[in-house]
Amino acid sequence: MLRIQDVTKIFNIGTVNENKALDNLSLTLNDGDFVTVIGGNGSGKSTMLNIIAGVYFPEAGHIMIDDKNVTGLPEYKRASLIGRVFQDPMMGTAADMGIEENLALALRRGRSRGLKWGITKRERRQYYELLRELDLGLEKRLTSKVGLLSGGQRQSLTLLMATLKEPKLLLLDEHTAALDPKTAARVLEITEKIVNDFGLTTLMVTHNMKDAIAMGNRLIMLYKGRIIVDVKGEDKKNLTVEKLLKMFSDASGSDEADDKLLLS
Repeated sequence: MLRIQDVTKIFNIGTVNENKALDNLSLTLNDGDFVTVIGGNGSGKSTMLNIIAGVYFPEAGHIMIDDKNVTGLPEYKRASLIGRVFQDPMMGTAADMGIEENLALALRRGRSRGLKWGITKRERRQYYELLRELDLGLEKRLTSKVGLLSGGQRQSLTLLMATLKEPKLLLLDEHTAALDPKTAARVLEITEKIVNDFGLTTLMVTHNMKDAIAMGNRLIMLYKGRIIVDVKGEDKKNLTVEKLLKMFSDASGSDEADDKLLLS
C-alpha cells in the first residue's frame, strides 16, 4: 500500500544550515498494516509524513501509494489517497461550521461542487450513526459549531473526517500530543476502533513509547533520517520500553537516549 524507496530530503541545500532530514530512507507497508513511528526531535518523523503527503518533494528516491507513483504530485493531488490528522486539534476542521457541515465537507472531498450541496436526510442519519459509535455524545450536537468542542471531541471528529472516505493511507502526526492523558487515551481507543473497523493502512507518529508499543502490528524507530529499529509480529508483542531503549542504543551506537523517547 505504501513504498518509500531510497528517499533523501535535504533542507537549506548549500547553506551553513544544510540539514539532511531523511537519508536514503526505504519503507514498505502492506495493506492493513498499522505502524507506529518513534524517534527523537530531528530524527525525521514529521518530514517522512510530509514527504508522503506531498508537502515536500524529495531530492532523491520515489514514493508509491497503492502502486501509484506519487513522487512528483503536489499535496492536493494526493488528498484522495491520504487521510491525515495533525497534533493541533484546531487543524483539519472548520471551527465556525457545524459538526454535520464538517462531515459533509469531508464526504465531498474530491467532488465537483455545484449549487445542490445541501445535507440530505440520509447523510444526516449516516453522520448520527458514525458519531454515536464514538460514544462522546456528538450525535446529539450535529448542528453545534466545531469551535465549541473540547480538544478530545474535536480530534475524534477530525479522525472520523479523515477516514470517512476510507483513504488508502492514514497518517497520524502525534495526534494525541496536545491532549491531557485521560483524553489522549480515549482518542487512542477511538483511533484503534476506526483503523480496525475500516482495515486502514496507518502510520502513527508518537513521542510516547508505551503507546507505540501498545498500538499497531509494527514499530519503527528513526534516528538521523534513517530507520534503525523495525519490530513486528511476536517480537513487537513481547516488546518493553527497556528492550526498546536497548535496541536504540545498539542500533544508533549511542548510549544517550533522547529525553523525548522516555516519555510515558
